[in-house]
Amino acid sequence: MARANLTPERLITAGAELADTAGLEQLTLSALARQFGVQPASLYSHLASRDELIAGVHRFALGELAQRVAEAVAGRAGRDALIGLANAHRDYSRERPGAWEALLRPASPETARSAEAAQLSTLTLAVLRGYNTPEDSLVDATRFVGATINGFLSLSRSESFAHRSDDVARSWLAALDAIDRALTSWPRKDTPA
Repeated sequence: MARANLTPERLITAGAELADTAGLEQLTLSALARQFGVQPASLYSHLASRDELIAGVHRFALGELAQRVAEAVAGRAGRDALIGLANAHRDYSRERPGAWEALLRPASPETARSAEAAQLSTLTLAVLRGYNTPEDSLVDATRFVGATINGFLSLSRSESFAHRSDDVARSWLAALDAIDRALTSWPRKDTPA
């Protein structure tokens, strides 16, 4: 019955939803097959392996996050765009925990070259260019912004901040202010240290 409706896209979307409810580590072809009421062998004509499923969820999550970032930064520049970018990441990590977890895994070469990855990268670079970040520093600045946002979100998700009564939302805004200041004064490579 369901077998005729299986497609790689449908399986990957369902895989992302299953990862959100059960956790990415629980996402297997067997678990996905159970969800569709079919035997695991029925999926192999659509997805060759669990690795292919996880890579598909990674690309799916990149696409969803890119859409959210696009909406959050549209018509904004500088600090406002940075806050939109960061909050889109934060909200996605909260609302799609399994898909977010897929984003934190190393990307396969195909995923790194995907249209979804390119869209998210283009949006991130546009935010950084709004700060007049030198072109030869964009990779460094992107890594800095990504590490700060993802590090904060990872620590929040693991409840590393739970031992303090201080407001985590205030710390989030302080971190974004610090990123804003760093990008505003990003050094040019031709400037002596």
